[in-house]
Amino acid sequence: MRRSLRTPFALLGAALLVLVAPPLLTSGSGSATGTQIPGLRLMVPNTPGGGYDITARTAAKNAEDAGLTHNIEVFNLPGAGGTVGLTRLAGEHGNGRLAMSMGLGVVGAVRSNHAPKTLADTTPIARLTEEQDIVVVAKDSPYRTIGQLVEAWKEKPGSLPVGGGSSPGGPDHLAPMLMARAAGISPKSVNYVPFDGGGELLASVLGEKVAFGVSGVGEYLDQIESGELRLLAVTGPERIPGLDAPTLRESGLDVEFTNWRGVVAPPGLSDAERDKLVTLVEALHDSEEWQDSLRRNNWDDAFLTGEDFGDFLAAQDRRVVSVLKELGL
Repeated sequence: MRRSLRTPFALLGAALLVLVAPPLLTSGSGSATGTQIPGLRLMVPNTPGGGYDITARTAAKNAEDAGLTHNIEVFNLPGAGGTVGLTRLAGEHGNGRLAMSMGLGVVGAVRSNHAPKTLADTTPIARLTEEQDIVVVAKDSPYRTIGQLVEAWKEKPGSLPVGGGSSPGGPDHLAPMLMARAAGISPKSVNYVPFDGGGELLASVLGEKVAFGVSGVGEYLDQIESGELRLLAVTGPERIPGLDAPTLRESGLDVEFTNWRGVVAPPGLSDAERDKLVTLVEALHDSEEWQDSLRRNNWDDAFLTGEDFGDFLAAQDRRVVSVLKELGL
């Protein structure tokens, strides 16, 4: 069920990045609906195991299982919070067989890294999902509740490094900064350690190289269920069914925050090439396979396409700049 973005910070919220799949169609129906794009490649602009990667590979599998298109190549091109991949995408002018998974993290990385290309240099295809962030610690961490963690953090903010899978300005950076401000901690005193995606962050959380980590819920479900990670809180407006963790607001921190993910393509596409990609994503969104993946990964449906998605991207860029200024960062 799609959740409204009810606060300015929730608007910075969550989402996802896919670009293929079916609308409750039978296998092989892709050719009949015009969704087949031979040679389609889907770039993931960070390392394997992160949210962009999980989303892209889930989308590709769902699309192929639904018969919407076949032999989608998913590949990783990490670096600089996703801006290396963004620069590559912007250089593929007119290439209708390439798309990139992305989200709020790329919006922030463009600003924090002074990237040569921005999302204005791409063709917007679709926003796919919204997702809560989570606060996690290793299973042997001394912090058993979010209250215990916050109290220790308030005493020595710089001594408790927090890890996130995004560059400054991205979701995993903004969420703990908003938490800090709500707890009476100066955001400038927070020791934030950025990683290039949730996959890289995971090893540091498990090895207790950071005191706690902030990442998307869908990235760490397996480790939470196995007991390797202890889930302390979720950042959205309500608890996540099946997970034993309070919201930040329940825990006394006036913060509500979600992340989002989507798909963009190179600049210079013809109307027909752009419409082909949008049609494919629309079919994916309507498919049973994709809807099952949304439920399984605790992703909220936040579907938005074309020009409306482009307007949303421009608004998100303005909002990132505004929030960073509000936080004194």
